[in-house]
Amino acid sequence: MADMLETTGTARRPARATPPMWLVVALACAGQFLVVLDISVVNVALPSMRGGLALGEQGLQWVVNAYAIAFAGFMLLGGRAGDLYGRKRMFLVGLGLFTPASLAGGLAQDGWQLLLARAVQGLGAAVLAPSTLTIVTSAVPEGAARARAIATWTAVGAGGGAAGGFVGGVLVDALSWRWVLLINVPVGALVLAGAARWLTESRAGDGRRLDLPGALLVTAGLATLAYGISQTEAEGWTAAATLVPLCAGLVLLALFLLAEARAKAPLMPLGLLRLRSVASANVAMLISGSAMFCMWFFMTLYAQNVLGYTPLEAGLALVPSSLAVIIGSKLAPRLMRTAGPRTVAVLGTLIAATGFGWQSTMTADGAYLTAIMFPGILMMLGAGIAATPLASLATSGAAPEEAGLVSGLINTSRTMGGSLGLAIMSTIAAAHTGPTRTPHSLTEGYALAFRTSTALLTVGAVVMWLWLPRRTREEH
Repeated sequence: MADMLETTGTARRPARATPPMWLVVALACAGQFLVVLDISVVNVALPSMRGGLALGEQGLQWVVNAYAIAFAGFMLLGGRAGDLYGRKRMFLVGLGLFTPASLAGGLAQDGWQLLLARAVQGLGAAVLAPSTLTIVTSAVPEGAARARAIATWTAVGAGGGAAGGFVGGVLVDALSWRWVLLINVPVGALVLAGAARWLTESRAGDGRRLDLPGALLVTAGLATLAYGISQTEAEGWTAAATLVPLCAGLVLLALFLLAEARAKAPLMPLGLLRLRSVASANVAMLISGSAMFCMWFFMTLYAQNVLGYTPLEAGLALVPSSLAVIIGSKLAPRLMRTAGPRTVAVLGTLIAATGFGWQSTMTADGAYLTAIMFPGILMMLGAGIAATPLASLATSGAAPEEAGLVSGLINTSRTMGGSLGLAIMSTIAAAHTGPTRTPHSLTEGYALAFRTSTALLTVGAVVMWLWLPRRTREEH
């Protein structure tokens, strides 16, 4: 009887058809697009937010960093949770946090409400983002097809960061700054429904528990370190208000490494860092992120504060850069087949460094073609070419049961490098600008930030050439 009931019950539940591979990749990429878009979309809206919520310079910086630090700090936890409890489940949980937080941010009536909503958005993104890359790599077999899928994921993510300026400009000009956040609500709900219907569950659970102490230590350490760096703008590097959080952040990160070395089920097994592909690709992504992330921030400020562009004009001015990063991401797999991932990563980084160096020659009365468009194309073409081989190298070096963790690690390196880089570059630019804030002084500050990024990218290219493996694991 029991067998009959079981057979009948099974017959009544028809097996769900396996969704086509392109649909799985599209849903994963849509999630990645949303979380990366929200890092950059607010840049164009920052001047409007200043007036609407009476935010100061440091408050504006934290509109960006509250999201980026929560995103980076919790991403290792999000990646491990996907491995243990299911990538689809974490995708849905992340979107379930991200979408309501976007609504709360769009309706914020005070600065602290907006910053809190941005932090919760970042937490949701941290749970969601590692699952997007792992879903892609799990759905597509190893080889050329997976390289193309990772390139699509990279292009969509990079395109989300690049499209932020345009999308933000349209929404601010046509509606208000609030819509750069509110637009996520219908899009997030649509992706959530599609993921619940079409994604299939995958996990590599082995009975281990999540390392919550490790997650708290690394998040607190990164956030405290970034706060200390942000204090340098107002207090200087030697003030107690700067040195105390800087030292505290470093101590917390040291405690995190100590705790991970002793934990039975660490958030980040330190043995992963002994893998050359994982360690080198993450260091390269950290350096690249610290140099490249600030591009959108300073370009939109330069266009609006110096050249007098409206938010919409600033967004339109960056459309060629947005297209360049997508083209670069799609070119990368073809180049990788002939030259190898290491060479392609170095090539992309050097192209980006050329663009940053060109941008550092900006003037207070610069022409659009030479002060924004052409250097922007070079910067983002190089970024798109470099990102795909770095992601491929990092994810090829670990076992399948560590896929979510490694995906979280590479996203953490890129995002935390970006948020720390933004804090440092903002401090450098502000210190050189001085209190006058004339178009000429602002231009000099922005130009120094771009020169610093050029130097960082040059160092990054050397590190990549000397340390990155020549091939991914599946190519051997």
